Amino acid sequence: MSNNFDDNPFGEPAVDNPFADPAVQQAARIAPQSNILDEYNPFEDDNNRHTTIPIGQQQQQSRTEPFPAYNQNSQNNSAYGKTAPQISTEELQRRQEELERKAQDLERREEQLRNSTAGIRRNNWPPLPEQCCFQPCFYQDINVEIPPEFQRIVRHLYYLWGFYALVLTVNALIGLILLLFRGGDNSFGHFALGLIYGALFTPASFMCWYRPAYKAFRSDSSFNFMVFFLIFFFQFLVMILQTVGIHGMGYCGFITAIAQFDGSLSGIFIGILALVVAFSFAICAAGSFLLLTKVHAIYRSSDKVSMDKAQAEFASEFMRNQGVRQAATSAAQAAISSQFNNQAQNANRY
Repeated sequence: MSNNFDDNPFGEPAVDNPFADPAVQQAARIAPQSNILDEYNPFEDDNNRHTTIPIGQQQQQSRTEPFPAYNQNSQNNSAYGKTAPQISTEELQRRQEELERKAQDLERREEQLRNSTAGIRRNNWPPLPEQCCFQPCFYQDINVEIPPEFQRIVRHLYYLWGFYALVLTVNALIGLILLLFRGGDNSFGHFALGLIYGALFTPASFMCWYRPAYKAFRSDSSFNFMVFFLIFFFQFLVMILQTVGIHGMGYCGFITAIAQFDGSLSGIFIGILALVVAFSFAICAAGSFLLLTKVHAIYRSSDKVSMDKAQAEFASEFMRNQGVRQAATSAAQAAISSQFNNQAQNANRY
C-alpha cells in the first residue's frame, strides 16, 4: 500500500485533486438542476412563503439596491411610534439665554446671602440712583428673604400697595383738573385734600401694613401679623369710603364722579376720569379683602404664631429699642438720685 504523503511533513499532500473524483463531479452536475435550497428561506414568515424570492436573486438585488440612510433618531422614535422634535436655532439660543439669566440671578442671590451673613447688606428700597441726595431706607428682596411658599402672596401685597399709591396720585390729578375747569372753593378743597392724602397715605400704607406683613412672613412674627391685621383692616374701611366718594372728602368716588355729568363736554370728560378712579378704588378694596382673608387663613393654619408669642415679641422689641432703653435708664437714674437726696435730707434733720 502506497503512502499518500511524502517524507516532508510540511510539504504539499501528494494526493490528486479531490474535485477530480467522479462522485464529486456527478454531485456538481446535479446541484444546478435542483432549486430546493434556493426556494427555501429560513428567515421568511410562513404566511408569506408563497412569495419567497430565491436567495440568489435576493443577493443580486442587495448588490444593486443602495442602502437607505441610517438615522438613529428616526429608528428609535419609529420603534415607539413617535417623531423626533425639531428644535430650531432660535429656540436653542433662547434657551441658552434663559439659562444664563437664571445663572446670573442665582449668583446675585448667593452674593446677597453672603453679604447678609457678613453683616454688610446694603439697603435697596426705594430704588434711587446713587447721585440722589436721598439713599434707600430698607432692604427688600422677596426671592431671598421670603420662604418660597409665601412669596406669591407677599408679591400680591406689594402690587396692591403700588396700585393704591398710583390711584392716590391720579386722584390728586383729578382734583387739579377740577380746580382748573370748575374752580371754586370746593374744587380747591378737593385738590388740597387729594394732595395731602397722596403724600400721607402712600408712605404710611407702606410702613404700617406692607412692611409688617413682609417682616411677618420673613420671620414668622406674631407681633407683625397683629399689626398688619389691625392697620390693614382700617385701610380696607378707608378704601370703601374712597370708593363711595362723599362730597368734601377729597376722593373721586362714585358720588363725586356722577355729580360731574352736567351735560357739558368738560363735565363728561371729568366724570369719565372720576369714574375710572372710583372703579380703581373699588378694585383696591376688593383686592384688600381677598388678601386679608388669605393672610388670616395662613395665620390661623400656622402653629408658630400665637397671641402669647406676639406679646413676648412686643416686650422684647420694646425693651430692645434704643430710645426706650435710654428713657428707662434716665428714669431709673432720676429715681435713684431723688431717693438719695431724700435720705440725705432726713440725715441732716437728725
